[in-house]
Amino acid sequence: MAPYNEAVAVHLAPSAPGDHRKVYEGRLDPTWNILSVPCGGYALALVLQACIQHQASTSSHIDPLHTSAHFLRPTNSKIPFKIYVHTLKAGKGFSNLVAELYQEDVLRITSHAIFGVNALSPDDPLGLTLEPPSPYARRHPLNFHPSDTRVTPTHSMWNFHNNISWAYDDQIISRNSPSHPSRSQPLSSSPDENIGGAGLEWGGYLQFNIPTERLSYAYLPFLVDMFQNTLNLLPKAEAKSARGSSWFPTMTLAMEFKFPISLLNPEKHSLRNVALYSNGRFVNHPQGRHDVYVEVWTAPAELGQGTVRKGWREEQFCLATATQMALTVPVAINLKNGKDKDAKL
Repeated sequence: MAPYNEAVAVHLAPSAPGDHRKVYEGRLDPTWNILSVPCGGYALALVLQACIQHQASTSSHIDPLHTSAHFLRPTNSKIPFKIYVHTLKAGKGFSNLVAELYQEDVLRITSHAIFGVNALSPDDPLGLTLEPPSPYARRHPLNFHPSDTRVTPTHSMWNFHNNISWAYDDQIISRNSPSHPSRSQPLSSSPDENIGGAGLEWGGYLQFNIPTERLSYAYLPFLVDMFQNTLNLLPKAEAKSARGSSWFPTMTLAMEFKFPISLLNPEKHSLRNVALYSNGRFVNHPQGRHDVYVEVWTAPAELGQGTVRKGWREEQFCLATATQMALTVPVAINLKNGKDKDAKL
């Protein structure tokens, strides 16, 4: 039961003669499985960590700015992995990388990453950012401070459910009610206010329980994959039998790293608790594929701790945003992957 900061370890391995790629190897820790399959965000975090180590040894572009991944096959925590990283382009301001995760010579995840320096460039005459006090800046999206604890049980399907705690934002979730004014056919007398509808929203705090955990870039792919799934937010009549009997494997995931981890200040930000906001708007054929948009924000304190200071929201910043396409499939497919080394969707 390795803590997350140990579970994302990758190690440089010898490259084959004439191969220009760097090779990193390791094992997926089953602690971070969802039933029989490693969480997609955790698997991508290993790929990102390989890229971070590659850049630290070869380039001044040490900060991830963007990564996108296609999950071609489920990963398997019973099989060692190798991650191959090579540089497509190294420019003045950005480096473009390709990283691929293999198990038993089978490609499981292919990823493209952009690295740079997540700070003001001396070559940038404008120095533009959109942040408070600008009235146009996005603010911390949750309605309550972590000191106002409402700890919610985590999913038993998660092998890591004892490693994390979370607390839902009930005010955000209440907007999913069929009678809420944000619905496309509301009980409101002003239908023009509801054109388009708001989809399904979720928000809450997520905290790593082991006190030695410390947020780093490698935590963020896992965190953008932690939310209450769109199908589970639907009323039972809409979700049919999908609720409670389905697995939602990620097919594609793209994330952008917003403000740098180096901005974390222990006096204003927790080092192991974050705020999450998600929104899903579509469910389509085939296989109940659906979209999810996620934001990861700093949190002003750990759950049940801290005091509510005036302006605490203005001191928080967004660490990452992400979009993904996921499927809705029977949970038996997940369990089969624990027996078969190459389960197929």
